[in-house]
Amino acid sequence: MSNDLCFLSAAELRARIARKEVSPVDVVSAVLARAEALQPELNCFITLCGAEAMAEARIAERKVMSGEPLGLLHGLPVTVKDIVNTRGVKTTFGAVPYKDNVPTEDAVAVAKLRAEGAILIGKTTTPEFGSKCLTDSPLFGRTRNAWSAERSSGGSSGGAAVAVASGIAPLAIATDGGGSTRIPAACNGVVGLKQSNGVIAHSQALDAFGNQTYVTPTTRTVADTALMMQAMAGEDPCDPWSIGVPVPDFIGTAVPRGDLRGQRILFCASPPGRPVSADVAAAFKASLDRLVGLGAELEEFSGEGFDVEPIWRAINHTVWRTRFAKLAAEHGGVLSEAFVKQVALATNVSGVDYQEAMFARTALFRRVQSLLARADFLAMPTITRTALPIGQDLFGTIEIDGKHFDSVRPHWFPWTMPFNMTGHPAISLPCGFGGDGLPIGLQLVGRFRSDAELLRVSALFEASQDLLSRRPG
Repeated sequence: MSNDLCFLSAAELRARIARKEVSPVDVVSAVLARAEALQPELNCFITLCGAEAMAEARIAERKVMSGEPLGLLHGLPVTVKDIVNTRGVKTTFGAVPYKDNVPTEDAVAVAKLRAEGAILIGKTTTPEFGSKCLTDSPLFGRTRNAWSAERSSGGSSGGAAVAVASGIAPLAIATDGGGSTRIPAACNGVVGLKQSNGVIAHSQALDAFGNQTYVTPTTRTVADTALMMQAMAGEDPCDPWSIGVPVPDFIGTAVPRGDLRGQRILFCASPPGRPVSADVAAAFKASLDRLVGLGAELEEFSGEGFDVEPIWRAINHTVWRTRFAKLAAEHGGVLSEAFVKQVALATNVSGVDYQEAMFARTALFRRVQSLLARADFLAMPTITRTALPIGQDLFGTIEIDGKHFDSVRPHWFPWTMPFNMTGHPAISLPCGFGGDGLPIGLQLVGRFRSDAELLRVSALFEASQDLLSRRPG
């Protein structure tokens, strides 16, 4: 029974709790037991909040039994990435110098989930400060893929995706600065949304105006993503881009009703010169066929102008150098070589270089806008091959169908970074499995601030296949 509870969707658990068929105590107890059983193998948590979560579950149960009004997420377990502040719960950013850091307040997104009754069960793993697409750190070691101990979880929200995929908790707060939600979602066969800029307020962004990082939901189903969005969205004074942004009916819109007739989708497998594995190409073609079967009109677009990793790096690494150069100088001995190397990469980026990258970011936004002026959505593979080996080096070569390429970022996830910079909503959806038995992801991109409509199409795509019944061993 406990494992059955662990793999129920949040939407189903919510309904059963409201009907008094299942107690929040039963749910939280089941997911904590599963977390403790799987943590030694998966290593997806930096800390568990067992005693606190059970105390909150008992309070939640009393509220149900006494007929009190219930929040949207009443009694539902949630995990939070260890880069997002949680009041009174250790938040280390995956970095040894912060191993004992305990925030005094929640990030806005966390506070909103708690206000709707969600129960925090633990903090999930991240590389130092969410700095790479692989989840490992000198503080806790490597996080393993939910489907294979020999493969990486992806990153930087690897712990969040693994916890969701393996049935530990149905809801997870992740973050995404260049693909950090969508990459591990694709690697582990779950749903990972990077919403439009401003839809969820980001209270930890130091540069609120130039920010390209997002606090995001990760779940097993599109309906559960909609549930999290309903709770997390809404303006907050801390984030200028959130002010005045209305909160639509995410839950109602994400019900898979109707079809895609009259919808035009532009697709592209990869930017020019970037490889795609045969397995991913086949799954992508099958996904396009399903979209056509739902009534969508398809048209290929050119990937010219989307090879944007140098622009992303000039902006992102400059931010990291500004934030972390002093930390690296003082604590380099306990930080990973990859993190220190990334901070150093921006040493030669001038103010002019940075501003030119920002100009290029604006041009990229306008390019995406022009594509979405003649179509409703864009489609592409989330990543170009299945999960990388567990020992992958960020600065090593990447192997795709027997060929080796010299850089991980532009060859593995060329399609995630662009939409961090433009702010358009982008979602990774499970769309099949490779010959190695590992999940493959489809990325759909919607019009700016049309997140609810993106979830509607995603729900229809999800319902057109039967992948939800397949679980990691």
